[in-house]
Amino acid sequence: MNTGDWRGHRLGERTVAYDERDAILYALAVGAAATDLDLVFEERLRVLPTFALTQAQWAPDALGSLGAFDTRTAVHGSQRLRVLRPLPRAGELTMAARVAQVWDKGAAAIFEVEVESDYFVATWSLFAPGRGGFGGERGPSSPKRPETPADRELRLDTSPDQAALYRLLGDRHHMHIDPEAAKAAGMPRPFMHGLCTLAAVTLPLAATAGAHPADLAELEGRFASPVFPGDRLGVRGWTEGDATLFEVASEGGSDGDPGAPAGGTVISGGRVRFAAAP
Repeated sequence: MNTGDWRGHRLGERTVAYDERDAILYALAVGAAATDLDLVFEERLRVLPTFALTQAQWAPDALGSLGAFDTRTAVHGSQRLRVLRPLPRAGELTMAARVAQVWDKGAAAIFEVEVESDYFVATWSLFAPGRGGFGGERGPSSPKRPETPADRELRLDTSPDQAALYRLLGDRHHMHIDPEAAKAAGMPRPFMHGLCTLAAVTLPLAATAGAHPADLAELEGRFASPVFPGDRLGVRGWTEGDATLFEVASEGGSDGDPGAPAGGTVISGGRVRFAAAP
């Protein structure tokens, strides 16, 4: 199939079930503390909206299994999430997925996989080397960093065990746990899932915005380079209306053993918005 012909291709529907334990495990994996009782205690539980992304991961995986791109070289370029209503503490999610767009970047193509449910709309952008040059549109450019100084800055220490914990939620690619698999992927050691990093920074961003992380309404970000478990992250934010634009950089290992070059951008073009408290 010509690369551009994948546009509009339907990837089917799926219904997945989860319980309170899954939602609590997710909150802990992205950095919630034991004292965040409304995220980790079933009696008060509010489910983090980004938990939906672990339940919808089947969709981009399904496209790869169909042969749209080489799964050995394709990378997760960016992620968007629009929240429609709060996730229940436990239950079932029925989702439908399709290839919403295919952009032609010349040497590569970007496949946008959109997953819809009654609770959210999520879009994976997958960068596929060798699949461009089919005569399609290039698509939008990457968002630029604001030129004004950031109006908020914060630090976030990731956990040395964070990738090992997060992979229990479904994404068990070996490169996140096995040193040999990570080296085969060109990394010096196992690294964190991009979706884990993106979700983790929403917790302190919510705090600085005076919001609850479960009130997340919109989120997006581009994955620029990997984060290694134990890295300290620096987050800079710029207020834009009722949203916050943000960028995340690695400041190296919090234990003095740098996993990525200090100052290296790991998430660019970030944007987050929290719903107003009722």
